[in-house]
Order: sequence, then C-alpha cells, then structure tokens
Amino acid sequence: MTRIRTVLLPPVLAIVFAALLCAVALLINGDSPITALTVMVTQVGTGTTAVDIVNTGAIYYIAGLAVAIGFQMKLFNIGIEGQFRLAACVAAIVGGAISLPPGLHTLVIILVGAAVGALWASVPALLKAYRGVHEVIASIMMNFVATGLIAYLISTDGFGVLRGNNISTDPIEPTGHFPGISFGDRGTVFGFVFVAAALGVAYGFMLNRTRFGFELKASGESPTAAAAGGVDARRMVIVALLLSGAMAGLVGLPELVGRDHAYTLTSPAGYGFTGIAVALLGRNHPVGIALGALLWAFLDKSALALDNVGVPREIVLIMQGSVVLSVIVAYEIVRRYELAAEQRRVAAQLRAAAGVPAEVAS
Repeated sequence: MTRIRTVLLPPVLAIVFAALLCAVALLINGDSPITALTVMVTQVGTGTTAVDIVNTGAIYYIAGLAVAIGFQMKLFNIGIEGQFRLAACVAAIVGGAISLPPGLHTLVIILVGAAVGALWASVPALLKAYRGVHEVIASIMMNFVATGLIAYLISTDGFGVLRGNNISTDPIEPTGHFPGISFGDRGTVFGFVFVAAALGVAYGFMLNRTRFGFELKASGESPTAAAAGGVDARRMVIVALLLSGAMAGLVGLPELVGRDHAYTLTSPAGYGFTGIAVALLGRNHPVGIALGALLWAFLDKSALALDNVGVPREIVLIMQGSVVLSVIVAYEIVRRYELAAEQRRVAAQLRAAAGVPAEVAS
C-alpha cells in the first residue's frame, strides 16, 4: 500500500494542482473552467482526435522511456531531441535508397534508427565516462550539431529532393512501410504503437528481472556502493546512455514508416523535450510513463477545440508547464512524508522491542 501511494500520489497531486492553476487562470480571463474541460473531453470523440492521441501518445511513450533509462542512473540525457531527429533523418535516407522485401525493409529502417541514436549518444557517454564531462552539457551541445547536420543531409547538395516549397529525402518504397490499423474516417493507428508497448514491457522486464537492471538502479542510488559490489561504474554510464540513445532513435519512426515515408524540413520536432516531462510525470515506471504520455497527448490534441469556444489554447501550455513543476514538488512532499512515517514506525518497533509502553515514550 505504501509503495502504491508513493508511486501514484505525486502525479495525482501534480495534475490536481495544475488543473486548479488553469482554472484560476481561466477565471481571471473571464472563461469557464467547466466549459473548457467539457470541450476538451468532447473533442476526443470527434474526427481523428482519439486516434491522434493514441499515435502521439506512443511517440511520447518511446521518448519517455529513452529519458527514463538515463534517469535510472541519475543521468540526464537531454540530447534525446537531437538523437531522434538525426536518427529519423538517416533512417529515411537509408530507407529511401534501398529496396528489400516487406518486413525486412522496415526492420532495416528500425535498426538504422536505433544505431544512429546510440551512435549520437556515444559522444556524451564517452565524455562522461572518461573525461567527467557532465552529460547535460555534452548532450545539449550535440542537439545543435545534429540540427546543422540534418540541414546539410536533406539539402539539395546532400540527399534532399526539392518537392514544391519543401525539401525531403527520397520516399520510402511501400515495402518499407509499417502497416497500421485503419478506422476509416477516424484515422489509422500506427502499427508502431504495438512496438512502443513491447518496448515498455521490455523496459520493465529489464529493470525488475535482470541483473543489468539491478546494477543500473544500484548505480543510480549509490555509485560507491555499486562499485564496492563489483559494478563497473564507467561501463554502466556508457551502456545506459547508449541504450537511452538507441531508444531515442526510435522516437521519430512511428511517423516515418507509418505516415510520412520521408524526412522533410517540416518533420516534427520537440518530442525529446516532451519525453523529459513524461518521464518525470510517470516517475520512470513503464505504466506511469504510459499514462503520462496519454495525458500529454490528450492535452495537445484536445486543445485544438478550445478556439471554438473562445478559450485561449495557451491554457494547455500553462497546465503542461505547471504539471512539470508541481510534480517535482509533489515528489519531494511525498518523500518527506514517507520518510517521517518510516521513522515513526521504526521508533514504535524499537519501543515495543524494549518493552516501553507507548504512553511512557510519548
């Protein structure tokens, strides 16, 4: 019961606080919070919104898992953004340049994405392990390098092709597409949604059922104690960041192989930074990250309906920002509460063992 409360209470408190803050902001602006919430919930049942939430939630989920792998070792891989964008770009170039049988073609694209993401994460990983360079500094700088490299790769001097007012890579042949589940006018669910779910199961299994997962968490809790137990801290840093980068390399693939089939100048960005918020909200737990991803996707997609009732769409940004801030505060409040409760339990057990009545101890 204590474990469930520790896991679930902080996100719930954060969401409640964010909702109250948004309600206050709406009231100050002269709008009705109930109307705004009703419109957002109703929007889920219209058009392709529900499918869009599932598809976007899967992308956020993969990004959250990529961040969470680093968080398990107290490593902040803020380079998820550059890793996923460069991986999607290179995967699109390779996917458009080759012709393979169905299934194998898609698999090669996925492997290329994961490999490029891991390769790009290897730079901050090696700098952290061998030179002590903080991973935040190294990984965020790699984001800027990735942006410049992508601009070159998809330029007409590189692998880009001018199509109207946009530049894109060569389209991936149908053999490289990842089929989804069509709901007619409601949209098509990416087939990669099931890959995202499988990644979540694999992440949970790795953490809770493997020696590597135990060493990963132990190194994050106490590097000194882990080293004393025979864990190679340097190796763990490198492996954790490489795994995080490989996972990040898959973030852009649901849209690449499921919808766009090419990488363009207007391909989506920002998923890497959203993954940080989702991982924080889900407290690095595979189920918690899934719920956080769906919540974030719901806020993104249902907010489009707010314009129809004259409510500023920016209210969703307020809620998302306040969730990130308040979830950190909520975690600290719950941690201190649990620590105080544990101290009281230990004190009671010591008194009972010594035969001291509770009335005397008080």
